[in-house]
Amino acid sequence: QVPLVESGGGLVQAGGSLRLSCAGSGRTFSRYTMAWFRQAPGKGRESVAAIDLSGLSTTYADSVKGRFTISRDNTKNTVNLQMNSLKPEDTAVYYCAAGTYYNGNLDYAYWGQGTQVTVSS
Repeated sequence: QVPLVESGGGLVQAGGSLRLSCAGSGRTFSRYTMAWFRQAPGKGRESVAAIDLSGLSTTYADSVKGRFTISRDNTKNTVNLQMNSLKPEDTAVYYCAAGTYYNGNLDYAYWGQGTQVTVSS
């Protein structure tokens, strides 16, 4: 079990910045690939960014490349998402997730409760 708790969401004007944080617990945090997903009203959940166990490899959705940065600190069991140049279309509930590879597929088995990000135009 990897309990995850997100924080840092809120209301911001377009062009502004927010920093989301996800706190995990337990001694196995560093064994998980960590990721941020988001779900906008009426839309499906989409992957935003992911970071590998070491923190050296990251991936981003095309829609956030160059604006968002994912990072992790395994000594503090945290993963962060720095969001700059926010756009109204970034409005969504953002979720932190922890995953491992199973049969070659990355399975995100643990999820936080989500934090709302609202970007006004």
